[in-house]
Amino acid sequence: MPRVIGFELNSQEPEKTADFYSNVFGWEVADPQWDYWSVTTGNNGVPGINGGIARGPNDFPHGTRIQIEVDSIDDAIMKAKNNGAVIVRDKMEFDHFYLAYLIDPVGLSFGLIQQKSDSV
Repeated sequence: MPRVIGFELNSQEPEKTADFYSNVFGWEVADPQWDYWSVTTGNNGVPGINGGIARGPNDFPHGTRIQIEVDSIDDAIMKAKNNGAVIVRDKMEFDHFYLAYLIDPVGLSFGLIQQKSDSV
């Protein structure tokens, strides 16, 4: 069953956002890669999820979206579309994963992530 594995806070001022969450909650914010700052919210042995802060793109300049890990991003995109979702950003390839952004039928934005296998 696909699970929420992270969150993404989108901001037009990601540095200010990173400072806020670091100062208020003590979250550890990594140096940026691709206008994305990885965020650690606590110890791995404690329930909770980590995420990131991103410079919000034009199609999602600010807000929060969850990231759902799936076994097959292509199947998940097709199933989501067949159930009324709109693709905002189709499957994108990164070094270790694939990522897509969609909007569900009521307007909530979410991400889909598929980890690449070690054999790729």
